[in-house]
Amino acid sequence: MVVKDLDMKAWLARSPIVAILRGVRPDEAEAIVEALAENDILIVEVPLNSPQPLDSIARIARRFGSTMLVGAGTVMSPDAAQQVADAGGRLIVTPHADVSVTAKAKALGLFAVPGFFTPTEAFALLAAGADALKLFPAEGASPQVLSAMRAVFPPETAVLAVGGVSAANL
Repeated sequence: MVVKDLDMKAWLARSPIVAILRGVRPDEAEAIVEALAENDILIVEVPLNSPQPLDSIARIARRFGSTMLVGAGTVMSPDAAQQVADAGGRLIVTPHADVSVTAKAKALGLFAVPGFFTPTEAFALLAAGADALKLFPAEGASPQVLSAMRAVFPPETAVLAVGGVSAANL
């Protein structure tokens, strides 16, 4: 099934886990993503500090881009967002609250999931067009902190907890 027209909330409903392929080489990427797809993990992020990340993104997007949401993490600049788009990626994830990266991703028609840690950062990113927010590093905020922030976020705001998340505390 081709699912390119889904919005971020629909993607997350289909696949509430985002696979982060940190450190994966291009020659490993397709086999890993195939295993993820077979297990209904349909959102894949290749951090830009991985070996040859744009090559991995291009390979994954070519093979799985019509049925999976493929993109990059550790996107630190608007230029990097452009490179991800050029490689076929459709998702930009940042570790920081940079509205210029979010705005560039949205101008390119990409999904933007920027990192935040404070309500001020979150609201600035939402105003810039963020499709969801990445609480990072999640281990630095208790569930009570996230609950308090979610109480003031727009109700449709999806928040992904990243960093320090394990099977024990998921």
